[in-house]
Amino acid sequence: MSTPENQVPELPSSAKLISTLGIVAMISGLLVVGIYEYTKPIIAENQRLATERAIFKVLPKASSRLTFQVTGNSLKLSDDKSEGPLIYAGYDKNNQLVGVALNAAAQGYQDTIKLLYGYQPETGCITGFDVLKSTETPGFGTKITTDAGFLANFNCLEAKVNVEQSGLENEIKTVRHGSKTQAWEVDAISGSTITSNAIGRMLNQSGQALHPSIIKYLKVLKNTKTKLNQL
Repeated sequence: MSTPENQVPELPSSAKLISTLGIVAMISGLLVVGIYEYTKPIIAENQRLATERAIFKVLPKASSRLTFQVTGNSLKLSDDKSEGPLIYAGYDKNNQLVGVALNAAAQGYQDTIKLLYGYQPETGCITGFDVLKSTETPGFGTKITTDAGFLANFNCLEAKVNVEQSGLENEIKTVRHGSKTQAWEVDAISGSTITSNAIGRMLNQSGQALHPSIIKYLKVLKNTKTKLNQL
């Protein structure tokens, strides 16, 4: 029997629509989880390689390195997958400690900036950094890696530990461009104040938290590589 031309087609039931949407949502969810699980080790490996490159960039005299972590009242060898702040100790060919590399992060203008910086415990100087993550505006926030005046801050940015070994002797802080008078101040980039402030803030936070432990366990950092090679 033919259907009249002006007859409205019967709409699918609500149950059928809900069932169809449920199936689509389930498939989409499985695809998202599958893609995440597939890419997770790839992303982790890329991050590991980026960190590895950054360690030897900020510690140019190092030919090898070890990873440590402060746990309770001790400093222990760790691996790069451990949770929490890590201390990367760099050694020369004679197993002499040439410095440590540390992670730091803070909110910038658009997103979190993450970097790895080099620290010389013997002199109390931060001597360079490498950006691991930044989505700051090109030409402004990204000047932190190209601006000669800003990079000059890290010829020796003072980050000495106080006598009590409870924190830094002086707070690292960013000051207005051209107004730096102290070795622990970061001279900001003109036009990139927010990003410059983030750098000063993250270095201060990391320094206050980790530099005292580095000084406290400096002998461990110096001697571990030699002891391992003697085993």
